[in-house]
Amino acid sequence: MIGILAGMGPKSTGPFVDRVVDQCQQIYGAKYDIDFPHMMIYSCPTPFYMDRPVDHAAMEKAIIDGAQKLERTGVVFIAIPCNTAHLYYENIKNSVSVPVLNIVDETILRLPKTAEKIALLATPATVQSGIYQKSLENLGLDCLHQDHWQQWVNAIITNIKTGEIQEANVLWQRLYSELVRKADVAILACTDLNVVAKGSAEELVLIDSSECLAQAVVKRYVHAKEEGE
Repeated sequence: MIGILAGMGPKSTGPFVDRVVDQCQQIYGAKYDIDFPHMMIYSCPTPFYMDRPVDHAAMEKAIIDGAQKLERTGVVFIAIPCNTAHLYYENIKNSVSVPVLNIVDETILRLPKTAEKIALLATPATVQSGIYQKSLENLGLDCLHQDHWQQWVNAIITNIKTGEIQEANVLWQRLYSELVRKADVAILACTDLNVVAKGSAEELVLIDSSECLAQAVVKRYVHAKEEGE
């Protein structure tokens, strides 16, 4: 049974589960209901606010509590479709006895080899933590960043969380138009962003961290079944 610790934010949970289902169809040809995996999905509210500093101790405690609850249900591994949660990855991983997939590692693996100009679209907490920048630096790559891009991303995420999707789409189109001129790859390092990014024109390579993690979930599930875990 797959463990999915979601709810960060709430609107990203459903789309992530859909992506896992899509990957089951693509990776091993799931067709009938019985072909799909057992999943325990825990939507775990966390004390995260776009308009105030992150209380890291409270965030980490909420996520670790959620991971431990999932473990007690009998899942064989855990995926957390939230990039900001991975600021605490090592402590989360050490708090449970089952494997925890890493969304950052899985996303970096999907970068095209030709990538040169990479824009990172994420919450301020994720950007400031440097978890993506460190991985990119190890590959000899740098992130493009502009303050007004971050302001747009913040506003898009806030609008998505408050249900103002039309406003979020307008801002996304403005941001996307500028990214096309400045970058060749953009990493969607906030799972909320797939609400507006889906269906974008293919002028820019979008690496969706949510999709990368969903693919890793299904590959790990297939491996677990083969190993009889």
